[in-house]
Amino acid sequence: MNALSGPVFDVGLQAERTALAWRRTALAMAVGAVGAGRLAAPVLGTPALAAAAIGLAQAALVTVVARRRYRVVHGSLTTHGDLTGVRQAGLPIAALACSGLLVGLLALAFVLGG
Repeated sequence: MNALSGPVFDVGLQAERTALAWRRTALAMAVGAVGAGRLAAPVLGTPALAAAAIGLAQAALVTVVARRRYRVVHGSLTTHGDLTGVRQAGLPIAALACSGLLVGLLALAFVLGG
């Protein structure tokens, strides 16, 4: 897959597919934040740009946490053969939910402000 991968634990590569899905999600979050900020900037001004910057920061957070989680999952699978050493994936999911909420509030402000 890339420099992060080591020995393959399973033929289906579930952990690798999940890591790629989170990478795509973070990219979509970043594009959505920039697009929403760009569309709302003429109407809302600086708050729209600040919201876009927060959305970009959340996308970066999701990228970092998802990469770290992949390393932990891959290490646990190759070392122990199971996921006993892995915590729940709450932080990337929470960041994704906050990003969706932020974009929704930005869209609401755009509609009400226009």
